[in-house]
Amino acid sequence: MTGHVSLVGAGPGDPELLTVRAVRRLAEAEVVVHDALVSDAVLALAPPTAELIDVGKRPGQGVAQDLINVLLVRLAREGRRVVRLKGGDPFVVGRGGEEAAALAEQGIACEVVPGISSAIGAPAAAGIPVTYRGLSAHFTVVTGHRQRGESPVQWQSLAQAGGTIVVLMGVAQRADIAAQLVEGGLPDTTPVAAVHRATTGEQTVVRCPLRELATTPIESPAVIVIGAVASLDIRSIAAAVDA
Repeated sequence: MTGHVSLVGAGPGDPELLTVRAVRRLAEAEVVVHDALVSDAVLALAPPTAELIDVGKRPGQGVAQDLINVLLVRLAREGRRVVRLKGGDPFVVGRGGEEAAALAEQGIACEVVPGISSAIGAPAAAGIPVTYRGLSAHFTVVTGHRQRGESPVQWQSLAQAGGTIVVLMGVAQRADIAAQLVEGGLPDTTPVAAVHRATTGEQTVVRCPLRELATTPIESPAVIVIGAVASLDIRSIAAAVDA
């Protein structure tokens, strides 16, 4: 008997931002294979009887992706209802596509349950709209972390593209990212905002100009927003209106 795997997006952190289907799949799960960034509050939505397996990748350690793929296949072949719980959205810098492909190759049914990507959710939680009329007509989402052998991100080209740049997993590489963006023509006065643990009780927001990004203390995990909109905080505007 073959089970079923749901690739579920856990959103940016707050369990209230999960989709209705994500909550339903968690409630039905027999086993939850989750990332490191999935909060305890989200995991608490799984039944007490569900097996929780942490396969999160952390600096210097973590479960290899090939082994995660094998694990999902094995659990499904045991006939279990599996939820592969991934932070944000499964298909946005989450390797969900690789896992879906691995399951499909083995003839295992796989459902994708989209989630709110931290690329949008984190800026929003900090009061930053990624697009804003007169400031930014588009935004680019890019990972700051590349595996050995992968093509490097063309930061200088992104500097020429304009709009808003949203960097995921880029805290450790922020000095190089800033240097290449400036070299590509982006003014070193460009506003930057880094949102740490967005939508949770531990959320913090650090703001600085691009020239200070390398030396500004930023704790990981954080989403880095680069562009004119990073100077905005719609929350403060709303608070002023309410007052």
